[in-house]
Amino acid sequence: MKFILRILLSALAVVILSYVLPHVNVDSFFTAIIVAVVLSLLNFIVKPILVILTLPVTIITLGLFLLIINAIIILLASNLISGFTVDSVLWAILFSLCLSFLQSILFSLLNDDKQ
Repeated sequence: MKFILRILLSALAVVILSYVLPHVNVDSFFTAIIVAVVLSLLNFIVKPILVILTLPVTIITLGLFLLIINAIIILLASNLISGFTVDSVLWAILFSLCLSFLQSILFSLLNDDKQ
């Protein structure tokens, strides 16, 4: 149940960011749910492989290369899902940062309800 709530909150964050960021577009809330599921799968499967393959660059840049890896994951999701578009790498980086920030706020509200 908690996983479904987290997916729905992530989808809500994607919809909010599509209204705030001009070069990020989502067609519908159902598409945002698909984006949330695909992003969670890509973060679970593809991201660890990319982190291991780019470990020397990540160490040299003191972890800043992880922003590029997150942007690659978002652009990959944009290519996989027809109703979700991100125009460039810079917008993907900004979307990634804002999505992480918004998800942390929304997930903390979910955890505060349990206490």
